[in-house]
Amino acid sequence: MTDAPLLDPVLLRRLLRAKDRMDAASHQAWPINRLAEVSGVSEAYFARSFKRAFGLPPHRYLLTRRIEQATALLRDTDLPITDIAFATGWESLGTFGRIFRDVTGRTPSDLRAEVRAGMAELDQVPACVVKAVLRPDLTMAVLEKRRRLASNTVRSLPKEQS
Repeated sequence: MTDAPLLDPVLLRRLLRAKDRMDAASHQAWPINRLAEVSGVSEAYFARSFKRAFGLPPHRYLLTRRIEQATALLRDTDLPITDIAFATGWESLGTFGRIFRDVTGRTPSDLRAEVRAGMAELDQVPACVVKAVLRPDLTMAVLEKRRRLASNTVRSLPKEQS
């Protein structure tokens, strides 16, 4: 298997169609078979091609989108955390809280408190910059991250420059 970039424009358009659907409705369930159907390719081919094209497996991409949206709602609204969890596609508050903490390093309520404490400074920063800084780093699977933390072997991965 190669890590070479995906260069087939027809396939890229098909993958973008699936990615756009996930972006537009990230609160919905997006199993591989549904995404492959949207793209018009087989499930295995879709999963491999999506990772080559976008650098993350489809599930991890969707997880990133959900965490980003939850972070924005925690930052910008007074919605209860339970409502935010369900609005962003989580079926359980416990799962949302655990994965949110695993990905961001903070609980949803801690993040909300930290952001609110520093709101005066954030008013001076463009929203796109705030979103980029708060974007979760999912270059490694959450379960792998937990396993490495348990054995104290987590190494800092270089952040992608955009």
